[in-house]
Amino acid sequence: MKHGAKKVRRMYHDKIIAGFAGAAADAFALRERLEAKLDEFRGDLRRATVELAKDWRMDRALRRLEALLIVVDKDHSFIISGTGDVIEPDDGILAIGAGGSYALAAARALVKHSNLSAHEIVEEAMNIAASICIYTNNNIVIEELNE
Repeated sequence: MKHGAKKVRRMYHDKIIAGFAGAAADAFALRERLEAKLDEFRGDLRRATVELAKDWRMDRALRRLEALLIVVDKDHSFIISGTGDVIEPDDGILAIGAGGSYALAAARALVKHSNLSAHEIVEEAMNIAASICIYTNNNIVIEELNE
Protein backbone atom coordinates (compact mmCIF):
# COMPACT_ATOMS: atom_id res chain seq x y z
CA MET A 1 0.00 0.00 0.00
CA LYS A 2 2.83 2.44 0.60
CA HIS A 3 5.57 1.43 -1.82
CA GLY A 4 5.82 4.95 -3.20
CA ALA A 5 5.62 6.79 0.12
CA LYS A 6 8.32 9.43 0.48
CA LYS A 7 9.55 9.15 4.05
CA VAL A 8 12.58 11.38 3.65
CA ARG A 9 12.39 15.16 3.30
CA ARG A 10 14.81 18.05 3.10
CA MET A 11 14.48 20.85 5.62
CA TYR A 12 15.93 24.22 6.54
CA HIS A 13 17.20 25.47 3.17
CA ASP A 14 18.11 21.89 2.12
CA LYS A 15 20.80 21.72 4.85
CA ILE A 16 19.00 19.05 6.88
CA ILE A 17 17.47 15.73 5.91
CA ALA A 18 14.70 14.18 8.00
CA GLY A 19 13.26 10.69 7.73
CA PHE A 20 10.42 9.11 9.64
CA ALA A 21 8.91 5.81 10.61
CA GLY A 22 5.61 5.12 12.29
CA ALA A 23 2.29 6.87 11.85
CA ALA A 24 2.61 9.28 8.92
CA ALA A 25 0.30 11.95 10.32
CA ASP A 26 2.20 11.89 13.60
CA ALA A 27 5.53 12.12 11.81
CA PHE A 28 4.35 15.11 9.78
CA ALA A 29 3.23 16.85 12.96
CA LEU A 30 6.66 16.26 14.51
CA ARG A 31 8.46 17.38 11.38
CA GLU A 32 6.47 20.62 11.35
CA ARG A 33 7.41 21.25 14.97
CA LEU A 34 11.04 20.50 14.22
CA GLU A 35 10.97 22.93 11.30
CA ALA A 36 9.66 25.62 13.64
CA LYS A 37 12.47 24.87 16.11
CA LEU A 38 15.04 25.01 13.31
CA ASP A 39 13.75 28.43 12.31
CA GLU A 40 13.77 29.56 15.94
CA PHE A 41 17.38 28.42 16.46
CA ARG A 42 18.66 29.42 12.98
CA GLY A 43 19.34 25.90 11.75
CA ASP A 44 21.16 24.66 14.86
CA LEU A 45 20.11 21.02 14.58
CA ARG A 46 21.41 19.93 17.97
CA ARG A 47 19.57 22.70 19.81
CA ALA A 48 16.39 22.26 17.77
CA THR A 49 16.23 18.51 18.45
CA VAL A 50 16.79 18.95 22.18
CA GLU A 51 14.10 21.64 22.37
CA LEU A 52 11.70 19.47 20.36
CA ALA A 53 12.35 16.56 22.74
CA LYS A 54 11.59 18.82 25.71
CA ASP A 55 8.30 19.85 24.11
CA TRP A 56 7.53 16.22 23.28
CA ARG A 57 7.86 15.19 26.90
CA MET A 58 5.81 18.10 28.26
CA ASP A 59 3.01 18.34 25.69
CA ARG A 60 0.10 15.92 26.17
CA ALA A 61 -0.71 15.73 22.46
CA LEU A 62 2.90 15.08 21.46
CA ARG A 63 3.33 12.32 24.02
CA ARG A 64 0.69 10.31 22.19
CA LEU A 65 2.32 10.53 18.79
CA GLU A 66 3.70 7.27 17.45
CA ALA A 67 6.61 8.11 15.21
CA LEU A 68 10.37 8.16 15.07
CA LEU A 69 12.43 10.80 13.31
CA ILE A 70 15.97 10.66 12.00
CA VAL A 71 17.47 14.07 11.36
CA VAL A 72 20.92 14.78 9.97
CA ASP A 73 23.00 17.71 8.87
CA LYS A 74 26.63 17.78 7.75
CA ASP A 75 27.88 17.56 11.36
CA HIS A 76 25.24 15.71 13.39
CA SER A 77 22.82 12.81 13.21
CA PHE A 78 20.01 12.11 15.66
CA ILE A 79 17.09 9.80 16.26
CA ILE A 80 14.19 11.43 18.07
CA SER A 81 12.26 8.61 19.69
CA GLY A 82 8.59 8.20 20.47
CA THR A 83 9.28 8.92 24.13
CA GLY A 84 11.02 12.21 23.40
CA ASP A 85 14.56 10.87 23.65
CA VAL A 86 17.31 12.29 21.48
CA ILE A 87 19.85 9.65 20.49
CA GLU A 88 23.14 10.50 18.80
CA PRO A 89 24.94 7.32 17.71
CA ASP A 90 28.67 6.98 18.25
CA ASP A 91 29.30 5.87 14.68
CA GLY A 92 26.81 8.18 12.92
CA ILE A 93 24.88 5.24 11.47
CA LEU A 94 21.13 5.44 12.02
CA ALA A 95 18.14 3.31 11.09
CA ILE A 96 14.48 3.23 12.10
CA GLY A 97 11.35 1.41 11.06
CA ALA A 98 10.42 -2.21 10.68
CA GLY A 99 13.59 -3.12 8.80
CA GLY A 100 15.78 -0.67 10.69
CA SER A 101 17.72 -3.22 12.70
CA TYR A 102 18.52 -5.21 9.54
CA ALA A 103 19.64 -2.09 7.66
CA LEU A 104 21.69 -0.92 10.65
CA ALA A 105 23.50 -4.25 10.99
CA ALA A 106 24.17 -4.40 7.26
CA ALA A 107 25.45 -0.82 7.13
CA ARG A 108 27.78 -1.35 10.07
CA ALA A 109 29.22 -4.48 8.49
CA LEU A 110 29.67 -2.75 5.13
CA VAL A 111 31.40 0.23 6.72
CA LYS A 112 33.78 -2.06 8.56
CA HIS A 113 34.49 -4.59 5.80
CA SER A 114 34.25 -2.75 2.49
CA ASN A 115 35.49 0.27 0.60
CA LEU A 116 32.04 1.23 -0.67
CA SER A 117 30.96 4.87 -0.77
CA ALA A 118 28.36 6.13 1.70
CA HIS A 119 25.75 6.10 -1.08
CA GLU A 120 26.59 2.49 -1.99
CA ILE A 121 26.49 1.42 1.67
CA VAL A 122 23.05 2.95 2.15
CA GLU A 123 21.73 1.37 -1.02
CA GLU A 124 23.09 -2.09 -0.22
CA ALA A 125 21.99 -1.96 3.44
CA MET A 126 18.46 -1.01 2.37
CA ASN A 127 18.37 -3.80 -0.21
CA ILE A 128 19.51 -6.29 2.43
CA ALA A 129 16.81 -5.05 4.84
CA ALA A 130 14.17 -5.30 2.10
CA SER A 131 15.21 -8.89 1.35
CA ILE A 132 14.80 -9.89 5.02
CA CYS A 133 11.90 -7.80 6.36
CA ILE A 134 8.44 -8.32 4.92
CA TYR A 135 7.47 -4.73 5.86
CA THR A 136 10.40 -3.13 4.02
CA ASN A 137 10.25 -2.67 0.26
CA ASN A 138 13.04 -2.00 -2.19
CA ASN A 139 11.66 1.25 -3.61
CA ILE A 140 14.66 3.22 -2.41
CA VAL A 141 15.26 6.95 -2.73
CA ILE A 142 18.59 8.13 -1.33
CA GLU A 143 19.04 11.76 -0.33
CA GLU A 144 22.55 13.15 0.09
CA LEU A 145 23.78 16.36 1.69
CA ASN A 146 26.27 18.38 -0.30
CA GLU A 147 29.25 19.82 1.54
